[in-house]
Amino acid sequence: MKVFVPNQTGSGETRVALVPAVAKQLASPAVEVIIESRAGLMSCYDDEAYRAAGAQIVGADGWGEADVVLVVRAPSAEQIQQMRGGSVVAGLLSPHRNPRLIEALARQGVTAMALEYLPRITRAQAMDALSSQANLAGYKAVILAAERCPKIFPMLMTAAGTLQPAKVFVIGAGVAGLQALATARRLGAVVTAYDVRPAVKEQVQSVGAKFLEVPLETAGVQDAGGYATELTAEQQKKQQELMSRAVTESDVVITTAAVPGRPAPRLIPAGVVAKMQLGSVIVDLAAESGGNCELTEPGEVVQRHGVTIIGITNVPATIPFHASRVYANNLAKLLELIIVENGKLKIDTTDEVIAGVLLCHGGQVVHPRAKELIGHA
Repeated sequence: MKVFVPNQTGSGETRVALVPAVAKQLASPAVEVIIESRAGLMSCYDDEAYRAAGAQIVGADGWGEADVVLVVRAPSAEQIQQMRGGSVVAGLLSPHRNPRLIEALARQGVTAMALEYLPRITRAQAMDALSSQANLAGYKAVILAAERCPKIFPMLMTAAGTLQPAKVFVIGAGVAGLQALATARRLGAVVTAYDVRPAVKEQVQSVGAKFLEVPLETAGVQDAGGYATELTAEQQKKQQELMSRAVTESDVVITTAAVPGRPAPRLIPAGVVAKMQLGSVIVDLAAESGGNCELTEPGEVVQRHGVTIIGITNVPATIPFHASRVYANNLAKLLELIIVENGKLKIDTTDEVIAGVLLCHGGQVVHPRAKELIGHA
């Protein structure tokens, strides 16, 4: 059994799918871990560290040798063509952005496992890469905001006078939002949060933040997996109006609202940005799917109406050392389900977790959502 980790720095990705400590756990007489040269360098893991962990350093030809390929980002069409039929690729494949990728994997006879589709059940928590990366993104969003904000976050009482704490407003109280609230609170800011799901109020309060009560009809705003669902256009308009005061009164606004597989909801119109205080900062963690702010430019940091809008699209990649470490742990737990004794592959399609992440298997597209994506494409 060969487990291959490619070098994906060429696609602008700084993270790596396996770190040396996890590679050491996987390596055994039955499992050979092969790492493409310099794959972990941008995450501060060099080839020598992998060799010391028992991994073998190879070139790009590992795509054709591997039984299992672990990736951070989806492979290219050329890389898929190098893979052997019956091999497995697992990672954050972003199938909703690239339905043609799904078809290419199926044609090649590759078994593809997309961590985005991991079911929200207790047994799968250790494999939840979306949550592990969102947690770090929430932390880094506050650091980015603090760097750009012209005010300090904590209250400071000095002989020269008292400095009032910064006001931080977080939209979306999922994993990223809760971590942003906790981090901003630790830095001394006054923190408030809003989420369309009233059920998260207690979680917001548990990290020392105030929950903004917005009188909005919220029936059906959460799916069975705990994710937010898309609001109607009328609900979105009312939501914008009710939140506008909190946005304009804040020094920092961090937005995290996203609906899986759909464009991010627009929660901050350009007119509201124009009313914000000079020097205010917006960190839009939904920039990769279009952004929660109308003026966000994905991948850019811009100033509009005296407000700095940070639209970095891959925030976890700005802290690749730890982002790679937790991601590697997620993948290692998934491998425990598909690599059995003596290094044999077993894809048990009756297993709830495996069935949840399986895009393609046996030359067929098997995931209902993947089939839907291909049909729309």
